[in-house]
Amino acid sequence: MSIESILKARHSVRAFIDKPVPAETLALIFTHAQLSPSNCNVQPWQTCVVSGQVKDDLKTKFIELLMSGAAPNPDFNWAAQYGGIHRERQFGAANALYSSVGIAREDKKARQMAMVRNWQFFDAPHAVFFTMDKYLDIMGAVDLGIYAQTLSLIMAEHGISNCMQGALGQFPDPIREILKLPDERGVLFGMSFGYADDSAAVNNTKTERDTLDNAVAFFS
Repeated sequence: MSIESILKARHSVRAFIDKPVPAETLALIFTHAQLSPSNCNVQPWQTCVVSGQVKDDLKTKFIELLMSGAAPNPDFNWAAQYGGIHRERQFGAANALYSSVGIAREDKKARQMAMVRNWQFFDAPHAVFFTMDKYLDIMGAVDLGIYAQTLSLIMAEHGISNCMQGALGQFPDPIREILKLPDERGVLFGMSFGYADDSAAVNNTKTERDTLDNAVAFFS
């Protein structure tokens, strides 16, 4: 399966079947992901994969925090607000998602409940948190993004779907507590993954991509 065909077929999955990925497959995927490039080969990612009871414990902690009304306290800067065309694309993606499951724009409660699903890992059997030393800042974040994309493509090659989630970096304290991470380690974002539930309407969500002319400039 070529990378081009994977990219054309891949999309964010938000409903999974109750079937864990075999341990040997997980080991193979994450071993291959170590080949991901990074600036000066610093390999800043400290990858935390959660399954089973640990994942369930984290889900419980997340929901308790949300129900308490706690404000997000991310380790890194998630304060940037989209504007212009980026905001339009953000709204377009949200509209595609909610339309696929029949949630009206004015139904704020249903939208909030759909958002909460992020911290329930969309019932995926596994999740991964992308962490790094906080001092690495933007350079580390670039490398983690490259690593996460590499991981996603390798997963797709093995028939495993995923959803990248900035939301999983918004409440790092339960992660740090349960996984016993040192204070100097920051949680950037996360990803839920497993085998897609092809019967779920939410997995029919499709988003648009800009044209080559608008996205790329060639100079010679």
